[in-house]
Amino acid sequence: MSTSKVEQAGGAGYRWVDDRLPAAKYLKKQLGKVFPDHWSFMLGEIALYSFIILLLSGTFLSLWFKPSMLEVVYDGSYLPLNGVKMSEAFASTLDISFDIRGGLLMRQIHHWAALFFVAAISVHLLRVFFTGAFRKPRETNWIIGVGLLTLALLEGFAGYSLPDDLLSGTGLRIAQGIMLSLPVVGTYMSFFVFGGEFPGTDFIPRLYTVHVLLVPGIILALITVHLMLVWFQKHTQFPGMGRTERNVVGYPLFPVYTAKAGGFFFVVFGVTAFMGGLFQINPIWLYGPYIPDQITAGAQPDWYIGWLEGALRLMPNIEIVLFGQWNLSLNVLFPAVILPGIIFTLMALYPFIEQWATGDKSSHHLLDRPRNAPTRTALGAMGLSFYLLLWTQGGNDLIASTFDVNVFVITWFMRFAIFIVPPLVFVITKRICFGLQRRDRDKLLHGYESGVIKRLPSGKYYEQHQPIGDEERAVILARHEAPQPLPIPAKHDANGIKQKGYAIKLLQAKLSHFFYDERLPIPTAAEIEEANHHEAEITADRDHEIDDARTKAFAPHE
Repeated sequence: MSTSKVEQAGGAGYRWVDDRLPAAKYLKKQLGKVFPDHWSFMLGEIALYSFIILLLSGTFLSLWFKPSMLEVVYDGSYLPLNGVKMSEAFASTLDISFDIRGGLLMRQIHHWAALFFVAAISVHLLRVFFTGAFRKPRETNWIIGVGLLTLALLEGFAGYSLPDDLLSGTGLRIAQGIMLSLPVVGTYMSFFVFGGEFPGTDFIPRLYTVHVLLVPGIILALITVHLMLVWFQKHTQFPGMGRTERNVVGYPLFPVYTAKAGGFFFVVFGVTAFMGGLFQINPIWLYGPYIPDQITAGAQPDWYIGWLEGALRLMPNIEIVLFGQWNLSLNVLFPAVILPGIIFTLMALYPFIEQWATGDKSSHHLLDRPRNAPTRTALGAMGLSFYLLLWTQGGNDLIASTFDVNVFVITWFMRFAIFIVPPLVFVITKRICFGLQRRDRDKLLHGYESGVIKRLPSGKYYEQHQPIGDEERAVILARHEAPQPLPIPAKHDANGIKQKGYAIKLLQAKLSHFFYDERLPIPTAAEIEEANHHEAEITADRDHEIDDARTKAFAPHE
């Protein structure tokens, strides 16, 4: 077939599709959609690509894994466990690791991809929070992100528990204890989930269905909605030259962004395969099969569950007996149910809390620099310090044995630190933000401190300043002036009657002052012009003094 006939056939096919699906009208427009180019936007891509790797590797593993708690006698390639009774789930995991070609590699790729997935979502959410990308009109996407993080934690814990080894079985026992701590319904929930007494024979098949079908389906649906919202909303971008609330500066989807995204997928896949091939993770053969009356010394969950483990270890042993018959185990209920519920609820509602407190209901497409939102940045740093303290407490036994410190000393230190360190981090972070704002202000008014010290003929010393570049100037000047805090409402009106909704208005005003009471104003154009004029006068005086000195030096002597 000649080239002309191929072109005619292609054109005819395109026209056939275009007559039925208006591809030419919409496809061209969508392929030209512009996306900003910044390394932090790749965090969401890492999460997406890790999820794809999880689906591919999980499909491979599902071909050989047997989600059954039927007891068998192992007779496989791993000789130290030959003749040992175990569940089919554990035996099939051993077979995948030692008897299926490429099985151990795929298991480890799957596990590393799960860790990358949770880590990428977490860091991506942090980037969104600290830059204010959750503000209107993206509140829904923020809620979806928090939901994805919650489901990722659940999915990771479910997959981590499927092999039915001694380490994951210990984690399931803790999960059952958390269920039992729920008032009234705890016992019923445990019987429903485990199909009777723990561990039962039904849990692994049920967990397998949740892990491979239910949760991945919800995650896939949420990712689809998230990407649709990103696609149809204007994309956020960092401040800079030519970037405004009304445009997007970057590269078109095709061919630039498509090529970059495709190449980055293979980078993520390559790094995950590299980690899976060279770095051992979750060696279940070292733990052995789960036996309810045994436990692994120094047992630690995956890092993303470590903070919950730390909260359980940190909580004092407090139990309350209600009506002489109901035990309310606050030592489990508060750190494992109430505290996570408060944390994730506040995370999901934070965009609305900030919007209500500040009264800012305008749309935002330019991102904040964290230093320009000091209260929000300090709150985020405080939350991170709280998380890290709990996460560290989750390994208090290993810290004690490694550094030869009493484990109870560590626990009591953490009990005090959890109330002292986060507020200190809040104050310090806010001061740092204001310090960086002052530095930016000085840059605008006086330029860079070059470090070059010069001496005038009169003996005076001065430091030579250099003006900042246009790009940096645009970034600094992109900061929006914070609105004025809301006035404290009067409790009674002119007639002495208490105003309706006074408590809510007072709370809103207090939160508004909390966010905006202390602030550093942006230099006005007049201030910048005055500073530049002052610097020009100083430079002119210096030049004049130098010229006078030169004139005197070269003047003829009488």
